[in-house]
Amino acid sequence: MTTDLQYPIGQVELPSSTLSNAERAAYIRQLADLPTQLTETARRVGGVRLLEPYRPGGWNGRQVIHHVADSHLNSYTRFKLALTEDNPTICPYDEQAWAELPDVEATPITVSLALLDALHTHWVNLLAHLTEKQWQRTFYHPGSKQRFSLDQALVLYAWHSRHHLAHVESLYQA
Repeated sequence: MTTDLQYPIGQVELPSSTLSNAERAAYIRQLADLPTQLTETARRVGGVRLLEPYRPGGWNGRQVIHHVADSHLNSYTRFKLALTEDNPTICPYDEQAWAELPDVEATPITVSLALLDALHTHWVNLLAHLTEKQWQRTFYHPGSKQRFSLDQALVLYAWHSRHHLAHVESLYQA
C-alpha cells in the first residue's frame, strides 16, 4: 500500500508479453476472491462509514461497490465480445455519470455484492477454460485508443479488483 489515496496499490502495469499459465491462475484467483473480500470488508466498515468518500473529492464506499459491479459486468461482456468477434470495438461508458445515477443511492450494496458474486463465478469459469489462442484475442477501446489482449484485460481487472478493495478498506482504517 502507498500513501496515495487515489491509487493505494499503485497504478496498473499491463504486460507486454503473453502471461504464463501460473500468472493467469494467480490473476484469476484474485477475481475469484474479490466478491468475498469486498463483502467482508463492507461488513467490517459498516453502513455509515460507507457513506464517506475514501478520499477528498472521491466516491463514497457505496459508489465504489456499485461501480465495481458495473465495471466488471462491462468487462465480462468485453471478454465475451473478444471471444466471439474479431477485435471488436467496445463501448466505453462514463463511470462518473454512472456513479451518480439514482440506483446507486437507492439500491442496497448487498444487491451489487450478490451480482458481483454471481458474475465472478461465471467469469472465472469462463477464464478457466480459455485456450492459449483465446487469451491472445483482443478488443479495441476507443476511449484509450488502445487494443487489449485478454491477457492484458485479465491483469487490468485483477488490479481493478485490488484497487477498489483498497479504497473500501481505507474507510475502515480511517
